[in-house]
Amino acid sequence: MTSIERTAYPRFKRLMSAREMHVFFTPKREEIDWARERTRSGEHLLALALALKCYQKLGYFPKAAEVPGTVVEHVRGALELPEGTGPHYESVNTAKLHRKLVRERQGISYDQERARQIAEEAIRRAALVKNNPPDLINVALEELVRGTCELPAFRTLDEMAARVRREVNEDIFATVRSRMTMEDRPGSTGCWTWAAWTARAG
Repeated sequence: MTSIERTAYPRFKRLMSAREMHVFFTPKREEIDWARERTRSGEHLLALALALKCYQKLGYFPKAAEVPGTVVEHVRGALELPEGTGPHYESVNTAKLHRKLVRERQGISYDQERARQIAEEAIRRAALVKNNPPDLINVALEELVRGTCELPAFRTLDEMAARVRREVNEDIFATVRSRMTMEDRPGSTGCWTWAAWTARAG
């Protein structure tokens, strides 16, 4: 499995400067007004504002447990909500509604099938000239951002990169082998194994 740290996949930093917090997680006045018009409680207001700012920074909706407490506190302060107010949802439907509202505001259509198709096509093209999984994932991320797609989970891209990389390499191996004469093929059986090819290529 590829380490997420070796890729450009967006994630929360362990430590963020005051400037980064201000630039990326301070809701603008019109964003606050937009969120207030669509919520009826402080908890829902905080949850919607957090969903908006996190999506703007990451390109996807993180799980609640993944959002650093410092980010929650910063957004809560910007909204002038009482200390102790948490981003709580009364139901799963409310959380889904908030994600829908954010997508509409950001001009994003939730189409994971399209996102996976864009990512796979990008990885397949890149795998013809690149062999490093983090590089393949980064190419997919570039195309997804260009296509204004909500980013799939990192695990989805990681597994896709591994699968497509294997398929492309096997196709290359088969093409090279088909063009070789029996005399060119090493080994007494005149047959290369995939392990031998990857060892030779690597």
